[in-house]
Amino acid sequence: MPQLTQDGPVWTLDLGDDENRFSPDWLASVTDTLDAVADSTEPAVLVTTGGGRFYSNGLDLDWLGAHPEEMTSYVARVEDLLARMLTLPVPTVAAVNGHAFGGGAMLAMAHDHRFMRRDRGYFCFPEVDIRIPFTPGMAALIQSKLTPRAALESMTTGRRYGGEDAASAGLVDGAGALEELPALARATADHLAGKDRATLAQIKATMFADVVASLRPRG
Repeated sequence: MPQLTQDGPVWTLDLGDDENRFSPDWLASVTDTLDAVADSTEPAVLVTTGGGRFYSNGLDLDWLGAHPEEMTSYVARVEDLLARMLTLPVPTVAAVNGHAFGGGAMLAMAHDHRFMRRDRGYFCFPEVDIRIPFTPGMAALIQSKLTPRAALESMTTGRRYGGEDAASAGLVDGAGALEELPALARATADHLAGKDRATLAQIKATMFADVVASLRPRG
């Protein structure tokens, strides 16, 4: 399960050491963590990463298959998590240590900045190949962070991007060796830790108002 640690202003959320799929318990744990960071008052930045081969493989399709009647509420919880990350009132950085597929790639997209391991792992939106169309909110999130060309290619082809290709396409800010990711994340966000939370929250809320409205259509 996800674990949160703190080193000065840097809060690091380890998403787990397996596929880190969005099970109900996993979603609850990550949501509670975001609430804890948002409710804190000291200078802070949030870095997320994984502990194994995966950053996150996204939706828990096995759980959904066993609970089809909960599809609507489950998707709503996933979209709420994405909206929370997108508008968190502190700087956020995804240190993508391995595979980021589907919802896992969307979670990374919801961060302010992203860095990816250079030598292993793929960043991929496989929806076109697994026959699961993007919800309006998920599509809006991806399109808000990418150029139209990058959004079209990544969303309609199911391409698997390695770290360097993901950086070239603008899916991530840069790529490096696994051991370099914490330093890249910290160098990017550490100096932003003292930004006024209320102001940052309002800026993000304004920038992504249409995305959040799409992610939270139920109110």
